[in-house]
Amino acid sequence: MPIACLRTPDERFENLAAWPYEPHYRDDLPGYDGLRLHYVDEGPRDAEHVFLCLHGEPSWAYLYRKMIPVFVEAGHRVVAPDFFGFGRSDKPVDDDVYTFAFHRKVIMRLIEGLDLQRVTLVCQDWGGLVGLTLPMDMPGRFARLLVMNTAIATGEMPPSRGFIEWRDYVANSPDFDVAGLMSRAVDGLAEADAAAYDAPFPDARYKAGVRTFPAIVPITPEMEGADLGKRAGAFWSTDWEGPIFMAVGEKDPVLGPKVMKMMRMVLRGCPEPLMLPNAGHFVQEEGEVVARAALEAFG
Repeated sequence: MPIACLRTPDERFENLAAWPYEPHYRDDLPGYDGLRLHYVDEGPRDAEHVFLCLHGEPSWAYLYRKMIPVFVEAGHRVVAPDFFGFGRSDKPVDDDVYTFAFHRKVIMRLIEGLDLQRVTLVCQDWGGLVGLTLPMDMPGRFARLLVMNTAIATGEMPPSRGFIEWRDYVANSPDFDVAGLMSRAVDGLAEADAAAYDAPFPDARYKAGVRTFPAIVPITPEMEGADLGKRAGAFWSTDWEGPIFMAVGEKDPVLGPKVMKMMRMVLRGCPEPLMLPNAGHFVQEEGEVVARAALEAFG
């Protein structure tokens, strides 16, 4: 049975000065009943490396606007999808549709559908919660990792007070102000950029995905995704062999230096991170610096 969804009108994405990228869509992903997924696909299709850029809450691929041109300029391919419920992707209206598996499997189907190889996983926030569980079940496709403020959720560590407050705030604010949140979270964010983050959501009906992301973070062992997190932790600490680059926004109150220090202990071979004292949760807002430093580190 088709999933009831909304589709943000295209005109909401017109005249985004910092976003020159043509949209690409897949509406044939197995298991998704004709839902249309949006993704950016820039750079040569036969590039040696593919940078798969996964966003988090409540953003979309626009978050990577400062990193995409750096990667493309260096000759790489960049694929940056919008999770369902975000950006230009379709937005199921039923909160119950959004589960850990729903978000994870669509990224797997997109990777398979585009046959992405030699992937550099670029992730932050939910992009990491989902993305860091992928390489263990997609052997041979992933080669490198660029990781920013995120976590591997196993349900074994009690959540921070800051996260619980954030989860409850979103749960009690069905039409919360995305542009206002981004402006508060990113020092000096231009009004045009704040408006671009808000573009996918004409009204509260479009925000089911935004509302549910915090609620489905696996914070107890029985929650969906916790077992995947445990497997992922074991994979990254014992089986991963590729290069890693870590960048840390020091002003992040939830997934900041303390969490990323623990992450570094899990990620086998992770070198000293790039510390960004003026960056908060949305590290990609200093994306040009991060992208250039990562490329230099990867050689």
